[in-house]
Amino acid sequence: METVFNIVAMTSAILMIVLILAQNRGTGLGQAFGGDSAFYFSRRGIELVMYQLTILFGVVFVLAVILGLMA
Repeated sequence: METVFNIVAMTSAILMIVLILAQNRGTGLGQAFGGDSAFYFSRRGIELVMYQLTILFGVVFVLAVILGLMA
């Protein structure tokens, strides 16, 4: 059972790293891939989804590590 928690922790960590690197602080997602430099006030669309997924994978990672230690 401990192996399952280790696999979940490593997978969520890798996905969280990818999502964090894909986000570019202070600019829109379009700017990260060569778009215009329009100023925005809130996250919308794919940026919001990426932000929420980053939080979700962070929670999954922490839970997997804690449960892996208890197993």
